[in-house]
Amino acid sequence: MDLHAPLGRERKDKPQGKSRFGLSTVTSAFAVLTLVGLSAWTSLSPTALRSEPPINLTPRPPETAVVAEDTADRSPTDPPAGISTSGPNDGAVLRRTTTADGNVVTTFSPNARTGPVVIGNAPTQDPRLAGQPNEDLIELTDAGELPTVSASGLRPVDFYARPWSGARGTRIAIVIGGIGLSQTGSQMAIRDLPEDITLAFAATGNSLQRWMQEARRKGHEIVLQVPMEPFDFPANDPGRGTLLAEKSAATNIANLHQAMAQITNYTGIMNYMGARFLSDDKAMDPVMRDIGKRGLMFLDDGSTARSLSGDFAKAIGFPHAFADVMIDTQVDRQAILAKLDELERIARRNGQAIGVGAAFDETIAAVAEWRNEAVARGIEFVGVSALANDNRP
Repeated sequence: MDLHAPLGRERKDKPQGKSRFGLSTVTSAFAVLTLVGLSAWTSLSPTALRSEPPINLTPRPPETAVVAEDTADRSPTDPPAGISTSGPNDGAVLRRTTTADGNVVTTFSPNARTGPVVIGNAPTQDPRLAGQPNEDLIELTDAGELPTVSASGLRPVDFYARPWSGARGTRIAIVIGGIGLSQTGSQMAIRDLPEDITLAFAATGNSLQRWMQEARRKGHEIVLQVPMEPFDFPANDPGRGTLLAEKSAATNIANLHQAMAQITNYTGIMNYMGARFLSDDKAMDPVMRDIGKRGLMFLDDGSTARSLSGDFAKAIGFPHAFADVMIDTQVDRQAILAKLDELERIARRNGQAIGVGAAFDETIAAVAEWRNEAVARGIEFVGVSALANDNRP
């Protein structure tokens, strides 16, 4: 065959004869060589023929967060950069993407879980969305919207927590309660207290959703105060829906859920009164279990030494904090400042301390003044969840 002849034609001046290689033979040989070459390139190429899963650049707002990651101290056993976990039920894969305007968008999706994992940098709420709940952390019930752990294991106590530096210096958390009981007191607390002071919302208060959104946009971490039975009940009545030691578990859980549904975006539950209820193990058991399974912290105001809240937190396995000082047992400026000085001494001795008070005018003014002076002395003020003991197994 004359390979220089036009395709499909032969020259007449050459003798006709059978060719050793037909067109089909040449084509087959070329295909084999091509396949062999491609296979060799694939096996030797460092990138090979593989594809990465698509990255979602347009997540729903409640699923996004700006997460800072420090890789300076990363060890070989740490999770890979861009991936963090936040608990024994967590298998969330985090993907961080920098958008054109410089913002860092984080999306997370469920991943297979093979066992307990080491706590890492759990995603926290984008400050721009702080007044809105994360839909993945809400359970719709007959009582209303209740907090819950997400499908990936993300807990409200982690997501709604106020970020802090992570430094090992002296840390103090101050919790001011009774938000919602007085319009003047609530407004003054949110307006005048620095954003690193935690606010506790009374479940029996008014306009709670409005106050919650305003407080969260300001940057405050918040907890929810649930009324519990004191020893002198009913002479001393914490209010509607009080959890009572002699009531059935179903009734107390129903009242707990009614309280929980008043607002969203809180990191935990705090008792309002409750000396008797907190010391009754039978009454406490179902309530503490419900709080724990919802991914919340329990903050004990420290008003009774007989409280069993810490024992339940350890047994069930959820975050727990215990207040060191009630700062306004006397509603007097000098007395409150003296209690705050006591709080600082405890913090310097133990590395951290928690103080609790109420939204009285005197308390708010004293805390705002003293906090600024304490910062100048090297104290870091953090959200109360940062000082909780996390009892996860």
